[in-house]
Amino acid sequence: MPAFIGVTAAYWAFMLSDGALRMLVLLHFHRLGFSPLDLAFLFLLYEIAGIITNLYAGYLATRFGLRSTLFSGLAIQILALAGLAMLDPSWGMGVSVAYVMGMQGASGVAKDLTKMSSKSAVKLLAPTQNAGVFRWVAALTGSKNAIKGFGFFLGAVLLGLFGFQPTLWIMGAGLAAILVLCLIFLPAGLPAGSKGAKFSQIFAKSSNVNWLSAARVFLFGARDVWFVVALPVFFATALKTQGWTQESSFYLTGAFMAAWVIFYGLIQASAPKILRAKTRALTGLIWDAQRWALIAAMIPLVLMALVWAMAPGNTLALLVAIGLWGFAVVFAINSALHSYLILAFTDDTRVSMDVGFYYMANAAGRLLGTALSGAGFMLGGLGLCLGLSALMLALSAILARRLQA
Repeated sequence: MPAFIGVTAAYWAFMLSDGALRMLVLLHFHRLGFSPLDLAFLFLLYEIAGIITNLYAGYLATRFGLRSTLFSGLAIQILALAGLAMLDPSWGMGVSVAYVMGMQGASGVAKDLTKMSSKSAVKLLAPTQNAGVFRWVAALTGSKNAIKGFGFFLGAVLLGLFGFQPTLWIMGAGLAAILVLCLIFLPAGLPAGSKGAKFSQIFAKSSNVNWLSAARVFLFGARDVWFVVALPVFFATALKTQGWTQESSFYLTGAFMAAWVIFYGLIQASAPKILRAKTRALTGLIWDAQRWALIAAMIPLVLMALVWAMAPGNTLALLVAIGLWGFAVVFAINSALHSYLILAFTDDTRVSMDVGFYYMANAAGRLLGTALSGAGFMLGGLGLCLGLSALMLALSAILARRLQA
């Protein structure tokens, strides 16, 4: 238990910085006049780096130990924050975009090293009775998203109060303090690594892991296609047209994004209770992964129709916000199911490898969603992004049908 608490604390600190950085970069460069497609490009290398990192992270954790990958993730994030703080406003647009993409790429490496280490630790440290693994991974994932949601709000507030570069230095200093505390106080309990691990073992050998990973690509693409660029720009623009100041629109947009992710995280943490996981067999939970994805697809379809049928304004923004609260519930349950199933489908000897492969698919989905979020918003606005979300959720449900108990 002390080892799990230490890992969770490190993961929370990282995700707080990750959420704040996402909102900080998005709002700062939107204020500088970057188009939605430009904003999407800023995050593409972050997602590409996540794919590559997860491909190697499982091997690295198996070879060198989970403590090494966890601490490496925290250290790289600190360097990425310091690097972004050194961005020179006098640089041209092309140089600035390339530089920010590079720093975001480093942050993507950091995020997935930290996440893979934390999720793998659950499989190794959680009790196996009474759906213990499901309850622990749901608690870790749900609390992580709640913390990241608060990070969205924190990033927006700090940007308004201190500006871009001072906020980055503040965040970097705070995360450095956490890393020092973890190095000193994190107790033993995580595997130290095995010199016999081979890189060729990184590719999943289980058909269930492969099909679940494929379903995960479209599940997270379905969220990020409207979440990453389209929704924040939609809200920030709508608020400005209603007479809000730029700073006020930042605060309100950040507050909504934060509240949504916090709520989503709370639902994730409650998923085992909602699904009555203690009393159900694996077969029923696999069926739920299909059913909840199809239910989720209905919500963006309805919202797409509203966006295309109604005139822009406060009423439409309110209806979109309400619909997305409903989406948070259904999506969170499905996401928590996936996070449990990957641990159920692997064993202790391959947990880091399979979890790394699975989160490589997760990063691929975020990359797909991020790219389509910027391009889709420019071509068809928020409505097109919501339609793409519904399509990807349907594909996720179809792929989940191949899972077997």
